Amino acid sequence: MNTPWIIGLCLVIVFFIYFERRAFKHPERQNTLSRWIYNIGSSWPLSIFLMGMLCGGLAVHFFWHWDPNCISSIGHG
Repeated sequence: MNTPWIIGLCLVIVFFIYFERRAFKHPERQNTLSRWIYNIGSSWPLSIFLMGMLCGGLAVHFFWHWDPNCISSIGHG
């Protein structure tokens, strides 16, 4: 049941490692992730705020204690 998520996470990790390694080997041809974020933030400062909102929203979504019984369609809560 969790297999697709595990495979997807492994692919993301491999993708990140491959392109970061490639960027460190040839910095004149490709940016690292942190350099890309810096460049985007330099040209469009609002992007840093939006990325922060995305990370914050995901943190709240995944890690904030949520009780689905409090929000029910039958009105108990």
